[in-house]
Amino acid sequence: MTTTTILFNGPIYTLDPDQPRAQALAIREGRILAVGSEGKVQAAAISGKGKTEGLNLRGRAVIPGLTDAHLHLLWFGLAARQVQLGATPNFEAALKMIADRAATLPPNAWLLGGGWDQDLWGRAWPTANDLDRVCPNHPAFLVRKDGHSAWVNRPALALAGIDDQTPDPSNGRIGRDQKGKPNGILVEGAQELIWRILEPPSPLERLQIIQAALTTALSYGLTSLHIAPGVYLRDSHDTLADLQILRGRGDLHQRCLLHLALPDLAAALALGLRSGFGDRWLRLGNLKLFADGSLGSETAELLQPYENRQHKGLSIISGEELSETTHRAIHAGLSVAIHAIGDAANRKALDAIERALKPRGPIAAVPAPLALPNRIEHAMLLDPQDLPRFGALGLIASMQPAQVASSLALAERFLGSRCAQAFAWHDLQEAGVPLAFGSAAPSETINPWLGIHAAVTRQRPNGTPEGGWYPEQRLSLISTLKGYCVGPALASSEENLKGKLKPGMLADLVVLAADPFQVRPAELPAIETDMTIVEGQIVWERAGS
Repeated sequence: MTTTTILFNGPIYTLDPDQPRAQALAIREGRILAVGSEGKVQAAAISGKGKTEGLNLRGRAVIPGLTDAHLHLLWFGLAARQVQLGATPNFEAALKMIADRAATLPPNAWLLGGGWDQDLWGRAWPTANDLDRVCPNHPAFLVRKDGHSAWVNRPALALAGIDDQTPDPSNGRIGRDQKGKPNGILVEGAQELIWRILEPPSPLERLQIIQAALTTALSYGLTSLHIAPGVYLRDSHDTLADLQILRGRGDLHQRCLLHLALPDLAAALALGLRSGFGDRWLRLGNLKLFADGSLGSETAELLQPYENRQHKGLSIISGEELSETTHRAIHAGLSVAIHAIGDAANRKALDAIERALKPRGPIAAVPAPLALPNRIEHAMLLDPQDLPRFGALGLIASMQPAQVASSLALAERFLGSRCAQAFAWHDLQEAGVPLAFGSAAPSETINPWLGIHAAVTRQRPNGTPEGGWYPEQRLSLISTLKGYCVGPALASSEENLKGKLKPGMLADLVVLAADPFQVRPAELPAIETDMTIVEGQIVWERAGS
């Protein structure tokens, strides 16, 4: 028998400009039947067959289901099982945490983890000597919070065969001391020397890790995920297989858009896969490419040198190679999602996409319309003359607001006055560019309300800096929520299915413990999810709510 569920007695924020707020909402067969006054919704509910039931919100607010538009799913799940140094207040506390974990490991086991940030420790880069002091008997591999550098000890260097004579890879660097010996820091592609000797998790372990990560995401009201492969964890094809298994057993309760990693391109082209392939639960996204690294690892590629440095970052791919790969993908029906942090990298990414969209060759070949829009991931620092190109090229700006709170001090030190062009959310919005917000977890917290707070205030959770960091780039709360709902739906070409609460759309929504439109901005990080609803079904509920 068909059941119609009516949500009532609480504010419903629809993100639909034609009806921004409603008193009630009716769900039937996984879709929104009606939105509006209680009388209107009741009338719509009783007009059909079947029974009607009510869900009393008890004053709690409802918003559309949130999307994390940039999540490293397997890496996020793995990080929860490993030693995490992100919350350590100082370097000595980090070393103690490492020593404590090492003491629990069986012989020859690797000590794995990460999340560290030498900037927060107020010191220079850590070294193998530091790590050997507290973990001498186990190889250790600790990835920096951004995933673009790693800290290893001498046992790990020895197992990987990294010594004085090991050359730097073309897309990375082996840190060295004054005598030219490896110092325990591996930058960008140099991390591959470790990744290739690590034993990956078994298929069963992967499924368990991913299921736990998906449940965590549901607890934050994340009903859709755009899943990006890790920087060097070549996980996109494994994760695609795992999500298909979960989907087949009825255990996938989020809508997943999965991006491909570059090593999977040849196989995807051979199979004729195109962006958008799949169903409303699991779809193939874009080809993920990297134009540069990260600011914290000093590998973001800049047009001008870093402040108080003599270098402009690291070009981990040439403009020509990026253009050729982008052209190859787009002309085969695969949209691209290009990681670009620095202004030089963003320009390189824009150039690559622009060239790919132009006809070329003796017989002008114009690519067929893409099922999904192209996008640039992070778009952290933009030269002002490049900003209008996002709109002209029809791009999505996939950005992570919580990065402002965690990296503004770093940006001040490395970018100086160029910070005025960093995280330019408001400028991009004014230029008509869709914003798709996410977390880049585990690089940042998966909690969307910390990102929402950062976008609205341009502050850290503790309220600093006073007045906000370059406050002219702040967004309103409604614009920010659209960045977590409407923008990602545009990025996945599902704007007619989700992102708003209006009749006919999928009944994906979140019941919140507090009304975000009634609390002070400083209170946004504390907002909790009471209930996550997907296609009208409660798939997660907070205990005691």
